[in-house]
Amino acid sequence: MTTDDATDRSGEAEAVTAFWRGLGLPGIVDVHTHFMPEPVMAKVWAYFEDGGPLIGGPWPITYRDDELTRLNLLREFGVRAFTSLVYPHKPGMAEWLNAWSAEFAARTPGCLQTATFFPEPNALWYTTAAIEAGARVFKVHLQVGNYNPADRDLDDVWGLLEDSGVPVVIHCGSGPVPGKFTGVEPMRALLHRHPDLPLIIAHLGSPDFVEFLDLAEEFPAIYLDTTMVFTDFSERMANFPTSELDRLADFSDRILFGSDFPNIPYRYLDALTALPGAELGEDWLRRVCYHNGAELFALHEN
Repeated sequence: MTTDDATDRSGEAEAVTAFWRGLGLPGIVDVHTHFMPEPVMAKVWAYFEDGGPLIGGPWPITYRDDELTRLNLLREFGVRAFTSLVYPHKPGMAEWLNAWSAEFAARTPGCLQTATFFPEPNALWYTTAAIEAGARVFKVHLQVGNYNPADRDLDDVWGLLEDSGVPVVIHCGSGPVPGKFTGVEPMRALLHRHPDLPLIIAHLGSPDFVEFLDLAEEFPAIYLDTTMVFTDFSERMANFPTSELDRLADFSDRILFGSDFPNIPYRYLDALTALPGAELGEDWLRRVCYHNGAELFALHEN
């Protein structure tokens, strides 16, 4: 296992396990992890580490390990369920990414079968096929895809997802750098047509925290994930306003833990210990780190 010289990972699995055991949990549900075909993952890592224009600066990958090592590490951490979030940046990618993700989930215990889509003529067909094949969560990345989620050409796809109840992890906030279609207004336009879409707003909508919490008040089907928020790295880019912590308490049943593993420039442990448990209490942490995700995805204890 490789270790970034700047990040000490020794004893991390034991510390992560102690975190959730201290809360009386059976483990962690992580709704925001990335597993991709190896050539795609290599390109993503190169883009991050080169500080590409959607990143805003150098972004070292702490867990730049082979796939099996990464999977074993999640198991050592006690992650009971996780995702293989994939996302296309051009037409013609989504269908084969979905095929890979279905195969990956079939051979990977604990992985929630993941799928994606792109605005293209056959999107409804392969989205339907993915759901029929067992997809349990979708991923949309508006910065990378560079398309308007409220585009009428996607209405049937969103309608299908709304009717099916399959949640969609969507990167729609304007961080780390704004995109043409990021921010709350395109999402509000979409949700006024599809108010029961079970969306999971990635990164709590960073940096548009207040606006996306407002949106969640308006649309009760919305969840939000904690991915990267509250860590020292992210606080330097977009500080979560302490004035909004009470609102996180109000949404205690709609906040989900996400890590962005393996594409993070710090330890997995740091994402957990940065959560505002001291302010919001252990019951909040229990819901965020396990129970909300277990309920959303109908996970059953053996």
